[in-house]
Amino acid sequence: MEIKWTPWRNAYIKGDTSDADTGCPLCNAHQAGDDRRLLVLHRGTAAFVMLNLYPYNPGHVMVVPYQHTADLGGLPAEVAAEIMALVQHSTRILTDEMHPHGFNLGMNLGRVSGAGIDEHLHLHVVPRWNGDTNFMPLIGGVKLIPEALDDTYAALRPRYDAIMENRS
Repeated sequence: MEIKWTPWRNAYIKGDTSDADTGCPLCNAHQAGDDRRLLVLHRGTAAFVMLNLYPYNPGHVMVVPYQHTADLGGLPAEVAAEIMALVQHSTRILTDEMHPHGFNLGMNLGRVSGAGIDEHLHLHVVPRWNGDTNFMPLIGGVKLIPEALDDTYAALRPRYDAIMENRS
């Protein structure tokens, strides 16, 4: 039998929040300032990009407005525009670095839609590869992520820094 280790998920599985900050985890990530520890890849004017702590696939990022809101309709147009620009940059960076065959882009608004953090909207960018869904998630209910978050961060952060410098 082959064993797959995913120790970073243990606190999530056990429901252990003793080391977690209180309040909104997306606001905490924005305000904390320790980008590497919190997996923040880029900070823009109105939104930031971070790796998803519980990714569906390697390179799964979230684009998050600084504004703590669940109201997409009430989001200022300039904030929505920056979110979409960061999604465009993210798909370019992920394509250059990880060579996915496609992407899923999505936003779950409200707990009933599947939002894990329903009080602070965020847009998921999930790289996809042909064959990335196999029998494990379908039959076993298990998804294997073949890359550590620290390795993904180390590969993507310089690309975000470079593309954002070239934007100016």
